[in-house]
Amino acid sequence: MKFFSRRPNFFQTALLTGAVVTATALHLPGTKAQATFQDSPKVVVDEAWQIVNRDYVDGSFNKVDWLMVRQRLLSVNYNSREEAYSAIREALEKLGDPYTRFMDPKQYQSLTNQTRGELSGIGIRLELNEQTRMLTVVEPIDNSPASKAGIRTGDRILMIENRPTQGMTVEEASSLIRGEVGTKLNLRLLREGAGEINLTLTRAQIELPTVSFSIRQEGQEKIGYIRLSEFSSHAADQMRRAINELQNQKVDAFVLDLRGNPGGLLQASIEISRMWVDTGSIVRTVDRRGRNEEMKANRTALTNLPLVVLVDGNSASSSEILTGALKDNGRAMVVGSQTFGKALVQSVHPLSDGSGLAVTIAHYYTPKGTDISKKGITPDVTIDLTDAQRQVLVTNPKLIGTREDPQYARAVTVLQTTALTRPNFNQSARQSNTN
Repeated sequence: MKFFSRRPNFFQTALLTGAVVTATALHLPGTKAQATFQDSPKVVVDEAWQIVNRDYVDGSFNKVDWLMVRQRLLSVNYNSREEAYSAIREALEKLGDPYTRFMDPKQYQSLTNQTRGELSGIGIRLELNEQTRMLTVVEPIDNSPASKAGIRTGDRILMIENRPTQGMTVEEASSLIRGEVGTKLNLRLLREGAGEINLTLTRAQIELPTVSFSIRQEGQEKIGYIRLSEFSSHAADQMRRAINELQNQKVDAFVLDLRGNPGGLLQASIEISRMWVDTGSIVRTVDRRGRNEEMKANRTALTNLPLVVLVDGNSASSSEILTGALKDNGRAMVVGSQTFGKALVQSVHPLSDGSGLAVTIAHYYTPKGTDISKKGITPDVTIDLTDAQRQVLVTNPKLIGTREDPQYARAVTVLQTTALTRPNFNQSARQSNTN
């Protein structure tokens, strides 16, 4: 698989993944799948070196003598897994590329689960309620063991496997709730008006929702609001359902919210771009040998209704691919803050002991040939949140995507004053809106 990455932030209310770009997982030719870490720590060390040597985007390796790095790596006798892993990380640091990184087996498995958009658990989202300081259910995921067991929004988690949750963080609770598919989980809940409730649930594979959507009645217009938190393997299907359902409800326009979206699978960003853009280029990648690969729209757009895209400084990688495709093709107005500026493509490789390696393999350009690296995409209408406005949304995420959200409010204004009154909105509005 290929891979992008950014950190989570308050605009991401679901479980988050690092950003990722698509392809099948690549295996190192000649690697012995049976070679275990116990057989020789150097096997994994050399696997990592070989992958970088073969695929890394910069053929000069940041002016590092990469052959000498290999000699030094293999001259050491590693006494433990940690020693070998540390050596790999130190070698990768010489490249000066934070996106080329080594993952131990636990980290690699976590990334794999995230890019699949799935986890094994019961399907609830938790928060630490600021007033009660108790772990509280934000919502159960539809058709999950939690929803089928009758768990409700607002239920408070008192015990997990007979462990009191007082003083427990959301992360600690989540680690206890997750487990192998088919195993049992015991919970004690407190429900207002019903008292304490004991439940035994069976863990299942849960498809994480990365797309949420609703209709916003803004004056006389019905706005289809879609929020995409990451580009997982399920994101394209979820986006397709959202667009179709909103169109069936006769919305007049769309707001697509990519704020806080760190990226995800490249293929997902391409597929989603094609749902909005009927013709034209989506993105172009260039590898270290100068080979170009251009992905294009294929006349499969689901809608031509007016569209505004919301972005911020945490919209990165695959989010910027989608934003660039929509902006450069004149399909949407972009509102919000400057995006992050990550124009690199990573490929993620499994290593023989269960660890993994993410390697930068290409640079990408928007349809107009723009290199957004370390610069980002400038919105057509720039509106930055003040610290006070940001804090309001942090403390009350339910206000995101409402009139209390200044960036969303501006997106609606753009739609109402331009998109819904001009037939050629997407091409003409960009010339007249600056802020």
